[in-house]
Amino acid sequence: MTPDVPPLLRDAVQRDLRPAQPLMPPSVRALVLIPLAVAIVLAVPWLHFFRSDMGAIGFVKAWGFSFGQALAGLVIVAAALRESIPGRGLSRGALTATIAVGLATPAALLLLTASTFDIGPEPGRALEEGAACFRVSAIAAVPALIAAAILAARAFPVRPAVAGALYGLGCGLIADAGLRLYCEYTVPQHVLFAHGGAILGVMLVGALVAVVVARRRV
Repeated sequence: MTPDVPPLLRDAVQRDLRPAQPLMPPSVRALVLIPLAVAIVLAVPWLHFFRSDMGAIGFVKAWGFSFGQALAGLVIVAAALRESIPGRGLSRGALTATIAVGLATPAALLLLTASTFDIGPEPGRALEEGAACFRVSAIAAVPALIAAAILAARAFPVRPAVAGALYGLGCGLIADAGLRLYCEYTVPQHVLFAHGGAILGVMLVGALVAVVVARRRV
């Protein structure tokens, strides 16, 4: 038998109830970030300068590949929004594949774009130039990271660190898509540590943000 509920308690509970607004599919919610992604890709080179070999590499390898990478970032953000919905988390295999493909995308585009891999900073400027690219990419990712964190938090992720790492990866790819229109260096050590390091850094920040938000909601 169900115990009788005191009228005052029942009325208090009823007053506190609010109708739940259903979430749109993750892929639809990720579309909100499209204007922001476009703005980031365009803003990074416009606020600094375009790489000097834009004409040599051509429209497709410059603009086409960059917007393609930004689209890949949005797909990963959509995966993060799905991961944020209780009961719809990604399997271990899908999660591993998503992260692997995301991290490999910039390297693959570099291999398809560059004709040589010996273009780098002048002697003695490697650290300074690397720090500059890291800073530009990390800062450019912030607006998308904030928007993605808000979208993911609405779904109450069961594994917040996983969801945050995923949308951090996606936002890092979007920012790096703009960075590749700004930086023409192709030496592996610069690309790995400055460009890849920024993506990994944003990925880590995303995981930390998601965990902090989840703890404050408990």
